[in-house]
Amino acid sequence: MVQLTRKAEFSASHFYWVDSWSPEENQRAFGKCANRNGHGHNYTLEVTVQGRVDPVTGFVVDLKELKEILEREVVSVYDHRHLNHEVPEFRTMQPTSENIAIAIWRRLEGKIAGANLVKVRVYEMEDLYADYMGEA
Repeated sequence: MVQLTRKAEFSASHFYWVDSWSPEENQRAFGKCANRNGHGHNYTLEVTVQGRVDPVTGFVVDLKELKEILEREVVSVYDHRHLNHEVPEFRTMQPTSENIAIAIWRRLEGKIAGANLVKVRVYEMEDLYADYMGEA
């Protein structure tokens, strides 16, 4: 088995807010990130898959197809969007790095032919990222 990782990038804005909390509680918990106008990041996504190397092509997966899946399922949906307002899954959960990684996993799971999804890593900043490896 071989693991292969593909990167993609997208830019998006978000904020953190709990409706049942007062503005003061949100400010205390989330600081600047509680600004309802949001703030943006240039995210880097790394998707790791695992499978057997095809003896003819030498690939674990068709790299062009993997790139197209990431573009269709993630980049075209998240890029230049306000996650809280424009991406359905973040209407019910905070768009934290952790939750973005989980949401991307759910978008990709079962869609990459010939390989198993192993890990989704989302960099919010160069020194901050979240890894999600599924529930199992």
